[in-house]
Amino acid sequence: MANGVIIIDKPSDWTSMDVCAKLRGILHEKRIGHGGTLDPMATGVLPVFVGRATRAVEFAVEGEKEYLTALRLGVVTNTQDTTGEVAETRPVHVGRAALERALEGFRGKIAQIPPMYSAIKIQGKKLYQLARAGQEVERAPRMVTIHSLEVLDRIPAGFPQGENLWYLKVVCSKGTYVRTLCHDIGEVLGCGGCMAALRRTRVGDYGLEGAVTLEQLQAASDPAELLLPVDTCFAGRPMLVLKSPQAEKKVRSGAVLTLPMALDDGEYRLYGVDGAFLALSRAEGNRLTTIKSFFEV
Repeated sequence: MANGVIIIDKPSDWTSMDVCAKLRGILHEKRIGHGGTLDPMATGVLPVFVGRATRAVEFAVEGEKEYLTALRLGVVTNTQDTTGEVAETRPVHVGRAALERALEGFRGKIAQIPPMYSAIKIQGKKLYQLARAGQEVERAPRMVTIHSLEVLDRIPAGFPQGENLWYLKVVCSKGTYVRTLCHDIGEVLGCGGCMAALRRTRVGDYGLEGAVTLEQLQAASDPAELLLPVDTCFAGRPMLVLKSPQAEKKVRSGAVLTLPMALDDGEYRLYGVDGAFLALSRAEGNRLTTIKSFFEV
């Protein structure tokens, strides 16, 4: 039975759900979920959770994300990226200094209006379904955080080249639409803009350096050996190892554990006496409560 996390370098023209479906066949496991949707045109880091590890998906989705993107100025599309229909073209008279000034207004907490071509539901229908039917509805702005936003001096490998293309590195919170960011930057500059390429380079603690392609996964003699332990999802939390079988039994039964001494309040990776990962837990004083368990029942 396969359990763990695998970081896929998602190819373009695949949906995130396409990748999950492919892995169900390769790993012979129905319980598979991904940590953060990537649009079909996007490539890069897609954490996929397998078996019991699917319980960690919600924590991966919450994590900080890092992207490389290509901003095409002078073109506005209905999808806010170059896969859509061109709605408008405008002349471009923008240099590096003007772009840098514009980016200043997009760092920190900003409001984004979700694009019509997105999976957000309004009154039970996904926005992209309404958009394909020729409808546009009012969308409430959402607050997201752009932790960093910088212009790159080098063109990322595989990205398009040409006039009026700029390359950006974005570190942002969950829920951020990079194509909307590109669109909004273009509006501030007055020439319009859209996203011409997107590559996700990090989700939480998972980066491209640990990613495998679908081809590499298929070629592996035992694909399950490429799975990472689920506790890698919580690498940033401190580790706590239980000292007695009695304490472990309490945790496994779902009871609150009273510790002999107080810990700093916060979240901990909790391990059993034999070193097996048991749960993500929260300590408050000397009381330890399970947030989510990961041992096999």
